[in-house]
Amino acid sequence: MHTHSERIHGLDTLRACAIVLVVLHHYVLFVSGAPTFGWVGEIGWVGVDLFFALSGYLIGNQIFAALRSAAGLSLPRFYARRFLRTLPAYYVVLALYFLWPDFRAGATLPPLWKFLTFTQNINLNPGTAFSHAWSLCIEEQFYVLLPACALAIAALRRSLWWTWVGVGLAFGAGMAMRAWVWDEYVGGDLHGRTHYYQFIYYSSLCRFDELMAGVALALLKNFHGRAWGRLTRRGNVMLGAGLLVCSLAFYLFLLDRLGFMLTVFGYPLLALGFGLLMVAALSEGSLLAATAVPGAGRLALYAYAIYLTHKQACILANAALQARGVDPGQGVAIAIMLALSLVSGMALYHLVEQPFMALRARWVPTLRRS
Repeated sequence: MHTHSERIHGLDTLRACAIVLVVLHHYVLFVSGAPTFGWVGEIGWVGVDLFFALSGYLIGNQIFAALRSAAGLSLPRFYARRFLRTLPAYYVVLALYFLWPDFRAGATLPPLWKFLTFTQNINLNPGTAFSHAWSLCIEEQFYVLLPACALAIAALRRSLWWTWVGVGLAFGAGMAMRAWVWDEYVGGDLHGRTHYYQFIYYSSLCRFDELMAGVALALLKNFHGRAWGRLTRRGNVMLGAGLLVCSLAFYLFLLDRLGFMLTVFGYPLLALGFGLLMVAALSEGSLLAATAVPGAGRLALYAYAIYLTHKQACILANAALQARGVDPGQGVAIAIMLALSLVSGMALYHLVEQPFMALRARWVPTLRRS
């Protein structure tokens, strides 16, 4: 869920869409408890999957580009850059939850060690304080594993064919894992809905489809230039296909989100749709790549900070507004809480993220070996 130094209009637009979807979904889920934004609010959880796809591509592209360079990839530099980028803002928000009891608004807080080790998503109970950190845990696990795996494959000097076999096996393993868990813990179980979120939706082993889709695009770009060129020359076709696939996935998930077929095959379908949209975003001649949507660049820049802060900002503001007789479904309440989500994210970005990004640029300007 993290920004990159070179602004690309298409990717900024996708990132802005992702954070808007997530904020609207959390507003419906934790604030209004009603279909405030219609189907958009209901399907807004897919914004996290779009973040996963973007992260898979952006991080994969950095790693593969470094591996192809004469200098090569430095693991210590990679981890230093990632941790300086992601951890400071996360730790500041985590401190608010643990040091300021009123901030968590009475919700149960999992043990601190789970957040510090990025294992909070494992067997996570829905509705706990800072529950949306589950996606950050999966991303941090991904950041730790991907470069090490890439270096291991490069050291073995295996052909790219084996790398693609690994990507395919990863998709297959994710589908098989979700099928087994659904059959074991969800289908026909009295607690099936809770188990779905606990053992499938929040699980690292079940939720890497979109990350792998992003990695696959990065592989194409760095090691299959001709194929990548053919795809990006058809940017508007990719855009149309991506919108079509995403529309189908959204429609099916709205019909039966917890069903067996959608649980097994729905996430790869989302991965395909988002992957096609990302190809369009990276195609110079496409409408998505060429259009600088007003405000999208700023939203993309603040997306990570907004993700960290928006949920609790809305929950706390809602309590204050309801005490004054303002219902969360009213336009004024919606405007106030969405504005607070943006302002809290901007504050975290400028006070914490930006200074550490400057330190990163000074201390670890590249992830390649010096």
